[in-house]
Formats: sequence, C-alpha cells, structure tokens
Amino acid sequence: MKISLNWIKKYVKIPVSDEELIRLIGARLVEVEGVIDETKKYDNIYIAKIVSAEKIPDTHLTLCQIDVGDVKLSKVERNDRGLVQVVCGAPNVEEGMLAVWIAPGAVVPTSVHEDSPFVIGTRKMLNKYDSFGMLAGADELDFGDDHSGIVEIEPGTAEPGELLSDVFMLNDLVLEIENKSLTHRPDTFGIIGFSREVAGILGESFDYDYQDALIKPTNEIKIKIEDEKICKRYTAVVLKKHGEIKQKYLTLTSTLLSKSGIRPISPIVDVTNYLMLLTGQPLHAFDYDKFVKIGKTAQPEIGVRLARKGEKLVLLDDTEVVLNGDDIVICSGDTPVALAGAMGGKSTMIDENTKNVIIESATFSLYNLRKTQMAHGIFSEAITRFTKGQPPYQCLMVAEAAAKMLKDGFKVETAADSQKTSEKPEIGTVFVQEINDLLGTEYSEKTIVKTLENVGFIVKSKNQIFEITVPAWRMDIHIKEDIIEEVGRLLGYDNILPVLPLHSTAEKNPSLELKTKVRDILSSFGANEVLTYSFVSGRLLEKAGQDLKKSYKIVNSISPELQFVRQLIVPSLLDKAYLNQKLPVDEFAIFEINQVYSKSWGSDEDGVPVPRMNLGFLLAERKTKGTAYYKAKMYVDKLLDALNIQAEYLPKKYDDEDGKPFEKMRSAEIFVNGEYIGVVGEFKNSVRRAFKLGDYLAGFELDFNKLMEQKSLTSKIDTRPVVDKRDLTVETDKTYAELMQKVQEILKKYNSEAEITPLAIYQPENIKHISVHLEFKEKIDEKMMQELENIK
Repeated sequence: MKISLNWIKKYVKIPVSDEELIRLIGARLVEVEGVIDETKKYDNIYIAKIVSAEKIPDTHLTLCQIDVGDVKLSKVERNDRGLVQVVCGAPNVEEGMLAVWIAPGAVVPTSVHEDSPFVIGTRKMLNKYDSFGMLAGADELDFGDDHSGIVEIEPGTAEPGELLSDVFMLNDLVLEIENKSLTHRPDTFGIIGFSREVAGILGESFDYDYQDALIKPTNEIKIKIEDEKICKRYTAVVLKKHGEIKQKYLTLTSTLLSKSGIRPISPIVDVTNYLMLLTGQPLHAFDYDKFVKIGKTAQPEIGVRLARKGEKLVLLDDTEVVLNGDDIVICSGDTPVALAGAMGGKSTMIDENTKNVIIESATFSLYNLRKTQMAHGIFSEAITRFTKGQPPYQCLMVAEAAAKMLKDGFKVETAADSQKTSEKPEIGTVFVQEINDLLGTEYSEKTIVKTLENVGFIVKSKNQIFEITVPAWRMDIHIKEDIIEEVGRLLGYDNILPVLPLHSTAEKNPSLELKTKVRDILSSFGANEVLTYSFVSGRLLEKAGQDLKKSYKIVNSISPELQFVRQLIVPSLLDKAYLNQKLPVDEFAIFEINQVYSKSWGSDEDGVPVPRMNLGFLLAERKTKGTAYYKAKMYVDKLLDALNIQAEYLPKKYDDEDGKPFEKMRSAEIFVNGEYIGVVGEFKNSVRRAFKLGDYLAGFELDFNKLMEQKSLTSKIDTRPVVDKRDLTVETDKTYAELMQKVQEILKKYNSEAEITPLAIYQPENIKHISVHLEFKEKIDEKMMQELENIK
C-alpha cells in the first residue's frame, strides 16, 4: 500500500519534520518498507493559459502563445505581450484552456526514475518556429497512459504561473507500507483512517466529519443475502443520468490514483477507486440497465450468495473463472454478475454508453475472500482491503459520497441497505491504575483521555475510572487489555522506562532448563543445533521408510512440500545431511529438539493431536570407514552420563515394517530404569540410498519428555584434560556389553575412570577380537593395564 504524506497533511496538523514523522509511523503504527521521494519530480512545471492557438498549415501542429504568469526563466523568450511560444501537436489544444507547461530545463516526470531522464529544451520546429518547453499530456506527467491529448485544467482551479505541484499536492513523499503489519487494522487501509492514527501518534486532534448519511434507503430495490456470515451489510444506491460529467479535467482524484498506482478508467470508476483510497471502503459500480436486463426484472433484485460449484463468470479483465463453493457472488436475480469483493463481471461493466448506475458498498467475509484470492489469483486493491475484514459502519456513507462526487452528471434515484439497525458499540470500564500498572507508566488521567479521544474513542472519566465507547471502525478492540495497549502504542513504547520487576523471581521452567543443558552438552562435543520445519513432504517421509497413514496431513498447507506433520526428527536431519555432504562438508554432527506427531498416539479430550518432544541426532563422515554405530552410541553415552542418567542398551526388537529408518541389526533400543526412551544406530541401506548419503552414517532419537522424568539432571561434565591414551584389543567370547562391564569392574578396582570409544569388532570363525580406545584424565597404573589386557 502507498500512502501520500501530503494527503495526511491535508487532514492532520504535522508539528514535526517529515523524517521524524516517518520514524514515528514506523515505531508506533506500521512498518514503512520504503519512501518514494517525489519532492523534485514536478519542478519547473507550471499552469499555463493558452491565449492563442493557430493551426500550422499542412501539419497537425498548432502554434500556441501561452500565459505563464510571472515565471522567471532565463532560457525562455517572451513576445511583446509577455507570452511564451510553444508548438503543440495535441488535437485538443484550443484557445482559452488551462494546460500544463513543462518549462525548458525541466525533466519529463514519467522519465524521472529512468537511467537517462528526458530533459525538455528549446527546439526549432519545421526550421521556422521556436518552441520553448512543451504542453504535457497525462502520460508524460505520469498520471496514466492516456496520450490522446494534453492535460486540461478546469477554469478557476488555478492561475497561470502557479506550480502544478502546489495546485495538486505533488511535491510529496510517498510511503510504501508493509500490508501484513496492518492485517488486524482494516480501518487504516484508507487515507482518513491512516491520518487518524497519525493524529493520535502526534497527540493532535482529528476532526473529520463522521455524520450519518443523508440518503434514506427505501424498499424499491430488493437485497437478498443468503447468509449473514458471508455479507454483514450490503448497500446499493441507484444514480440516474441527468447531465454530463466534466471528465476531461485533471483533478485531485486522478492525481491521487496515480500516486497509488491505479490507472484512470472512467469518471464513475475513478470516483469509486478514489473513495476506496480515501476511506478504505471498496465500492463497485454496475451499469443499472444491464443489471436489470440480466435479472429480467423491473427493478434491481440483488442477491448475495455462495457460488454453486461449476458456475462460470467472465470478469472485467475478460478472464473466465470457474467458481467454487467458497466464492461469494453478486447476482441479478439468481444470475451471477460479479465475484464479490474481488472483481466485477463483464456483463454489467460501466462503459461510454452507461446512463444509469448502481453503486455497491458492502462488507464480505474475509475468510471466503482469502480463499477466492488464492483460488483465482486476484490481488486487486479492493480484495486486499476486504481480506483485512472491513467494518460495515461506513457502507452507506461512502456510497453517498460517491453520489455527491458524481452529482454533475447523476442524481440519486433510490437506495437500499440490508442493515436494519446500527451495531451497538462496545463499552468497557478501565481504571487509570490498571493502565499504568500493566504498562509500567505513570500517565495522568488527562493524558490517557486525550490520547484515546484523538483516535475516536469516546471516554467518560470520573474518579480515575474510564467508561469507554469503542469506535465502530475498530474491529480489533475486544477486551480492556486492547485499550491499554492502544495507550501504550500511541504514546510510544520507547517512552516506557525499563525497570526490573518488583515481584519475586519466577520458578525455573524444567523443560527449558533441560533443553539448555542438552544443547550445551551436545555443542561442547562438537555437534551443531539445527531448526527445521515440523511440516514435511510426503516424499521425505517415504524416503525415510515411514508410513504416511500414520502422519497427520495439513488440509490448507502453505506449500505442496509441507503437507505432512513429521513423526520423527531424524528424517529432517537426513535431508539436511545430504545438503551438507553435497557442499561438501566431510565430517559433521547435527541435532534438533522439537515436537513430533503421530496418529497412533491419539488425541486429547478436545480432539487435538497429542504431541511428543523428541531429540534427534545425526552424524556423518565422508572419508571414515568402519562402524558408525559406536560413535553415535558414544554421543548418547556422553549425553546421558553428563545428565547423570544410567542407560541400558538392548537389541532392537521391531522389524523393518515398523517404519523407523534405523537398521535392526546395527541399532539398539535405549532403556532407563526399565523404560524405553529411544533408539540409537545406523540407518537402513534403503534410507541411505534414498537420501544419497555415504556409508558412515548413524544417529539417535530420544523421547525428550522421558528424559525430563528422570530425577537427577545434575550436569557432571569433566573438564580435566586427557593425560594418557591407550588402545586395547581383547580376544574374548564375551559380548561387547559383557566385556565393558568387566572393564568397568577393573577400573573401579584401581579407582580409575576412562572414556571408552569402540573401535572395531573382528571375528574370524569362532574367535572374537574387540578393540576399544581408552582416554584417561589421571596417571595410569600399569598393573591395571596388564589386567585389562588379560581379560578373557
């Protein structure tokens, strides 16, 4: 959205510089994405009166003598009458008209932002006539693409020699606004509503007239709304032609449209677009006679309903759309003639032959229109406003404003309004102390009242208590905390002094505390934390060997690649492992702590899927040979040991059909106090191939909530340096677990501790050789080493 600072200044007294105003808007209202500087765009462009216009024989050119007032320009010659000569090729140039003159040395506005702007000079036309500057058309002035003639100014609007920019407020800064940051504020999608907020920010009063409309609706036009949920209010005003609209003149309407990027179309449509920009309320104009003909009725019978699946409609841009059950349509009788809130239909469009008009002013369901917007790819200025949830209070007032602007060519015949009674405003009671306590401020009663009244709240104050009436356009105010937030925002959060809370320190969050410990532990071992989407593609789950039927599917997913909620963390880590190895990164370990979901876990009493918090871990090395299982297990051992949790590893019981990506014969289930908490191991060959990963690949997935249930979580990471390292190979008939138990017994006997890393298991025929690496942080007793080497 684009907002003109000059138009804001039309409604609000601005006591600060433009730079400070833009800063305040960004800090207290909305994100300002950019500022378009048009302060020099219309320099040296003036209003001129054509005193004489003589056709040059055998050409399409006209020799004009123009009055440009007292403009002092060194490169311009004047005749003895003080007039400037210009040769013009436009067909509509005539004596007595007010036009726009671009003086020599000025840049043609439409070329201002080009690499080589077009600078107007003095030319010799037909080798005979001096021409100083040019008389400009709408396209050259960047007011649209009309090149049929020069721009004409209505007599009495300006005097010769006045700057065009002064007459039409063109020396301007235009703010580019980030729409999404105003999604909850539909009232600010018009200049009036935006200006009201600026007034509130600056502490200035805002006096725009919000009196009720004077048009009294009758029952001559029938309005039938299928469901109030899709259309809270529908207003229609019928205008009958009785004169001609002065459509040839440049006006503030057309210049505002150009600032906002809307091209002029026709006087009627331009008025509807202008009022939309001004008030935020979109309007639509139907050709009355076409509308009635389609409905085959004497008077218009307007219907608002959901489209029937398969219905078709040709829109104004000649696009034929196939409607769906979420689309809202406007009907003449029962025949769709417009896609509500999005675009009108071709069958009732305004054209040069239009004699009578229906002005529509309504509100439609923002939820339906968001679906319409995405389904049909329509992103017009109107639907942008409707999808924010336009308030219904001003429908009739804005339609009446359109009638007033078109009064030279049309008069009001009749009107209809579906709203029978006005909506009652919300009223809330708020204490001054409540406001200050929540914000941490000491604002006075007077300051709070003035701040709220400046943006339209009605405040009755007595004994430090406010009775507050919420304005009809504030659809976002529901509870007293919303009102308190308004006070803080308008007066500036940056003006609230930061102080420490007076209450006692809150209790520690056990989950957050454990997450922090786990992150610190794994990071200290060289692993990197990642954060991936909980939403994944079905293709990713299938590559990891998981059953899609056990995953929840997102009905309105934001992307085809994010349709399912994952059951485990490790499939996402496998996906990231491929990207890292592709770079290539030869050696890395990554982990993530996040929620996972599975249909097999059921739902709570409200029908909400039950989540689990898991810790996923993966390591990969491109140039290493051997068994990756032991290294992954080492990370688990170190983690659980640092958390003072004793674990037991047992052979994996589930088979390949269980859907987990770990290889059964090279994995183990992890138990703590007899309770299953996760799995560690290498990945199936099918999974490695699907993700295009190397052989040395392993990981683990732990139930984080089960870890939380353990009582002793005191970290005991040993920071002493390693002072000795030994490799030990034992010929034995014991299992690895049995051998490690015997090793720990010998270490305990000598009051020693070692960090043990598995190296290899070699078993030719019936003889088993197990090799491990030992790291000690104290001096080794050689007798202990001899005893370790003699284990059988």
